[in-house]
Amino acid sequence: MPVQKIDIEGFLSLAVTHPLLDVRSPGEYAHAHIPAAYSLPLFSDDERKVVGTAYKQQGREEAIKIGLDYFGPKMRKMVEEVEMLLKDKQPASKTVLVHCWRGGMRSAGLAWLLDLYGFKVYTLAGGYKAYRNWVLQQFEKSYPFNILGGYTGSGKTLVLKELARKGETVVDLEQLASHKGSAFGDLGMSPQPSQEMFDNMLAMSLQAAMKNGPACIWLEDESQRIGLVNLPGALWNTMRKAPVCFLDVPFEQRLWHIVEEYGKMPKEKLVNAIIRIQKRLGGLDTKNAINYLLEDNYKESFSILLKYYDKYYSKALQNREGWNDLVTNFECPTVDAKENAMLIQNSRPTIRAGKS
Repeated sequence: MPVQKIDIEGFLSLAVTHPLLDVRSPGEYAHAHIPAAYSLPLFSDDERKVVGTAYKQQGREEAIKIGLDYFGPKMRKMVEEVEMLLKDKQPASKTVLVHCWRGGMRSAGLAWLLDLYGFKVYTLAGGYKAYRNWVLQQFEKSYPFNILGGYTGSGKTLVLKELARKGETVVDLEQLASHKGSAFGDLGMSPQPSQEMFDNMLAMSLQAAMKNGPACIWLEDESQRIGLVNLPGALWNTMRKAPVCFLDVPFEQRLWHIVEEYGKMPKEKLVNAIIRIQKRLGGLDTKNAINYLLEDNYKESFSILLKYYDKYYSKALQNREGWNDLVTNFECPTVDAKENAMLIQNSRPTIRAGKS
């Protein structure tokens, strides 16, 4: 059966059960890719530049000849690599998906080779560029969001995990961004993805979340900027109009939770994080917070920081249009994820879901 070119919806549907091969260069893949994709570059970064330059200066045919010089010696290895990918697939299959940047010569070259060898090959019409258009379209859609709010230290992320464990549909923005949102948000986290890769993962997570038509999708209340990445504007606007379940946890409980979570972090990194917010925190509070930290008085240091973040979050919460009608307050005596998740689930009828 010849190579088939299919649209993005069909391509992503098949990618759930079949290997997806990204033949772009390693640099292109490293910057951003379809989350399920396996990197099988037709050219190295340097080879891609040479072929691209030849295409512009000498024309298509000369570029193809140079490309064949690079591709030829790799053919056997690439076939064997694809065989290894399919080796443990159950049930046994010889179906693969292939894409490049625009659905042009690179994907066509590998698709020809794999088809010749006996694989069933599908290529993506429009390539990765078509996928990116699909990604951006996901952020324009309407979603049944419920936002989990609460001051810093309320254990919102833990409650989200507990809600997910209980069968609720959750999209963990901080996990996708690899950042907890504040100036201290990168501590203990892996490096953040590029903005493009964050968008890709977020779009796929939203698609997966909507698969079973959930009554609601839970998100944590976030600023539009999470570390070095931004929530897409259209999606952010949808979030700002969604109902908010506010975890109202006492200050002392939140403070001890923060001390336990961040007190184990290297002091140097904590000090650097405080310095990053010194203009908004103020000179005196910055000085005191750092001094308390150096004296191992984490409670007093974090108390200063927590009061700052409480003020900052309260202002952001009230900046929502019609915020008073969107927010449902949940009095939570402690930072206990299981109890607080149960409280929210048991109070579902009181949540202003009609406002989403």
